[in-house]
Amino acid sequence: MRNLLTVFAFAATMLFGIQNASAQELSQDNTRPEVIAKTETAKLTETLDLTGDQSRTIFRALVAKEVAYRKNNLTTDTNSNSAEKKQIDNQLKDAMKKTLTAEQYAKWLKINN
Repeated sequence: MRNLLTVFAFAATMLFGIQNASAQELSQDNTRPEVIAKTETAKLTETLDLTGDQSRTIFRALVAKEVAYRKNNLTTDTNSNSAEKKQIDNQLKDAMKKTLTAEQYAKWLKINN
């Protein structure tokens, strides 16, 4: 009887451990707007030598852009030139212009074009 309880406890522990590992894997989805924005912000931080405040503001702007693209079913392709995409891109440009210095903004424009 004692061995049966031990086996049952071991099986239950393994079952819950596998579910926990699966849940952690789901949170690492590379298509989430936050993950995409974090990657882009890291690149921009290195390239433009951003401060902490600038990085946070740009991260928020990039997340907002990605969410708006998904909400309107837009892609990040440069061939897609709908009015909504232009409006979203202009909002990002405005946020970048407010956040970055003139030199950083000029460098960012060169990178994006």
